Amino acid sequence: MHRFSRLFSELDATTSTNEKVEALTRYFNEAPPRDAAWAVYFLAGGKPRQVVKTASLVSLACRIAQIEPWLFDECYQSVGDLAETISLVLPRGDEASDLGLAEWVEDRLLPLRGLPDEEVAQRVARYWQELDALGRFLLTKLVGGGFRVGVSKLLVQRALATHAGIDAKRVAQRMMGYTDGKTVPSPERYEALIAQAHEGVPEQRDEGQPYPFFLAHQLDLPPELFAARLGPVGDWMVEWKYDGIRGQVIQRGGKVWIWSRGEELVTERFPEIEALAQPLPDGTVLDGEILVWKEEPDPETGEILGRPAPFALLQQRIGRKNLTKKVLAEAPVSFMAYDLLEQDGADLRGLTQRERRARLEALLAGTGFKLSPVETATSWLAFAEKRAQSRERGVEGFMLKRLDAAYGTGRTKAEGLWWKWKIDPMTIDCVLVYAQAGHGRRSSVYTDYTFAVWNRPPVDKEEAQAVVEAIVRKEPPRPDALQLVPFAKAYSGLTDEEFRMVDGLIRRHTIEKFGPVRSMKPMLVFELGFEGINRSGRHKSGIAVRFPRMLRIRQDKPLHEANTLQDLERLLAA
Repeated sequence: MHRFSRLFSELDATTSTNEKVEALTRYFNEAPPRDAAWAVYFLAGGKPRQVVKTASLVSLACRIAQIEPWLFDECYQSVGDLAETISLVLPRGDEASDLGLAEWVEDRLLPLRGLPDEEVAQRVARYWQELDALGRFLLTKLVGGGFRVGVSKLLVQRALATHAGIDAKRVAQRMMGYTDGKTVPSPERYEALIAQAHEGVPEQRDEGQPYPFFLAHQLDLPPELFAARLGPVGDWMVEWKYDGIRGQVIQRGGKVWIWSRGEELVTERFPEIEALAQPLPDGTVLDGEILVWKEEPDPETGEILGRPAPFALLQQRIGRKNLTKKVLAEAPVSFMAYDLLEQDGADLRGLTQRERRARLEALLAGTGFKLSPVETATSWLAFAEKRAQSRERGVEGFMLKRLDAAYGTGRTKAEGLWWKWKIDPMTIDCVLVYAQAGHGRRSSVYTDYTFAVWNRPPVDKEEAQAVVEAIVRKEPPRPDALQLVPFAKAYSGLTDEEFRMVDGLIRRHTIEKFGPVRSMKPMLVFELGFEGINRSGRHKSGIAVRFPRMLRIRQDKPLHEANTLQDLERLLAA
């Protein structure tokens, strides 16, 4: 654990990509394979399951530190991170454990599941005694299921490639599926990641292993400049960008696997797609989008038309373990295929987009799979006119793919080129009402905000000000009166300087504290952008927005001119 703690400290102390890769490489040079296997899992995004409830950890820490819960809450308010607070309030341990990361995880943490609460408390208390402050911090993160570190999977792959002296793209391929929670990291799996490649010898891989996903870059140019930047439209394939779950469908050896872009094996959640893929030839891998697809009659012509349903309906399928007939009927899932990565067991990623598309069309003809339609236009400006129809079609804009491009690895321009030309986000002007400290380097700054809109338009500035004064006096809102209704949370979009400015206002104008959350005097209006909007029975506002982010602070806009629930309803209707 000491070696992994040191690595975490080094990664957390720098924002330099090269320094992070150097720290990771040093770790892999020194760590035994059993520890390195778990380190790769956690660093690459593997999620430890929570084995101890947060309330139990807090209660145990208070008991050991002999402090009252209110004092712990005050410390938490100041520090901003639960695991860090626990690590600081605990007395210094009188032992020094030399156990490695794998022993901590496999022999100590995983066996905690299912034990009586008192037995868990005794073991965790004993484990805390064996570690320094940083070790206790990491241990608490792991048992609480909240481990995160500021390093990307790409950097982990680069470090492993440097350590092993092999191509990083080869490591990326081997790592696909490594963080899926159904398979425990092992020395053998780690050694397979860094094994030397021999020319002419094919890579050994698990039968259901996917390929690394090729990711697009965001295109933020006005269409008038496209020709100068991208060249003629004839060099590109243009498809609609769907809002679903990016996935790969694999048919090998008579068996089907469905992987999400997050490298989660989701086959059992989508039996309709599994059944569609079963007749495909062995050695087939499709890239595409998992969507809820609705076939409905056109109200004017009666023609049956299909269109993607809102992402919120797909979310209902994601969280379901029991797929009843009702669920399958209300949220029928389909796979929109747009690339062919493997055919008859041969890797096609080095072929051009044009050739892969031709093979995809021939393969899927008459199979029941949906094929992503290719749009045509005579100019980029004509495409811009078509793109304006995106929301009516239930899509996010266009994908632009060079016809001579290979299928790359990750977000790269080296092998091929894809662009995502998304429509502008929906926007709403809303009021900051709650705040919580961030994580990592932002753990001491309030960066995670909750926003509200008016339940109806204020009559004037004075009526809005009366509501603010009532909030400051902690008076509960009357159901029939003007009030601010929370509807969204966001934590990205501002600069560090803007976050510091808002943090100062939050601290000076806090009304109440609820654990790590502060309510503040309504005084700031923000423009919030989001990709989608849906009804939600889980939110007080009755509305949920997708991918909200702060676009700017509206210093120019008074509080009473912020938007209303009625404005959100209009966006929903549109």
